[in-house]
Amino acid sequence: MTLSKKTVSVVIPMYNSSGTIQTTLDSVKKQSYNDFEIIIVDDGSTDHCASLVEAYIIENPELKINLIKKSNGGVSTARNMGIKNSNGKYIAFLDSDDEWLPGKLERQIEILKQHPEIDFLGTTRNDEHFVKVLWKRFGLLTKIGPKFLLVKFIFVVPTIIFKSEMIDSIGYFDESQKYAEEGNYFIRICNQYNCYLLNESLVVTGGGKAHFGASGLSGNIKEMEKGELKNMKYAYGLGIINIVEYYLLVMFSLLKYSRRVLIVKIFR
Repeated sequence: MTLSKKTVSVVIPMYNSSGTIQTTLDSVKKQSYNDFEIIIVDDGSTDHCASLVEAYIIENPELKINLIKKSNGGVSTARNMGIKNSNGKYIAFLDSDDEWLPGKLERQIEILKQHPEIDFLGTTRNDEHFVKVLWKRFGLLTKIGPKFLLVKFIFVVPTIIFKSEMIDSIGYFDESQKYAEEGNYFIRICNQYNCYLLNESLVVTGGGKAHFGASGLSGNIKEMEKGELKNMKYAYGLGIINIVEYYLLVMFSLLKYSRRVLIVKIFR
C-alpha cells in the first residue's frame, strides 16, 4: 500500500534527548493542523531516547513517524538526512528539546496560503514580539533580507517552515560548520527567496532558556561567535555586503560577544 504524501515534513534531529523527546513529540501530536509526517534522525545517541521514540510510535499508530538511526555526525548531518527523507510540500524543523504551541503549524499554513509569494516563514518564540530592531520596524508580517540576518539573527530553527522545492537550488546545511550553521543556511535562503517573520510567538525553545549561555550548542558562546564571524565572511564572499559593511559588522558582533560574556559571568 502506498501512503499518501503529507503537506508538512517535520524534521527532528535527536541526540541524547531521553528527558525531552516525548514532550517534543507531544507538542507535534497536539497540533490543530495534522497533515504532517515526522522524521526523527537519531544522531548516534548513547542514552535510551531511540527506544522511547520506538515506544511512542507503537503507542501512536495514527501518526506517520519515521525514525532513522545514524552514527554521530552533528546536527547538520542529522537535519540533512531528515530533509533527504522528507516528502512534504513544506519542511518544518523542530529540535528535540523544544515545543510547538498547538496552533503553530495551522497558523503558518494559513499565512502561506494567503501569501503564496512567501517561500520561508519564521515566527517568534518564548513570548517575543518585535516592534523595532535598529532601523527596522516590524509589523505582523515583515520581510527579512540576508543583510539584516547579519545584524540580528531573527530566525530560530524550530520556528521556521519553508517550501521543500527550494532544496533543489539551495542544497543542504554545511556539515563542516558545527556552530551557527543555521545562520549560514538561512543567509543562503534569504539571498535567493522571499523570507518573512510572522510576529507571533508560537514556539517554546529549551523550556524558555536564554538564547545564549545555556546548555547545548548555543551554550558555547565563544564557538558561536566564531561561527557568526564565519557567516559574515561568507556573506561578504556572496556580495551581500561590501568590505566596509563587513568590518562594521565584525566590530558590532565582537561588541555583542563581549556583552554576552559579561552577562554569563555575572549570572553564573
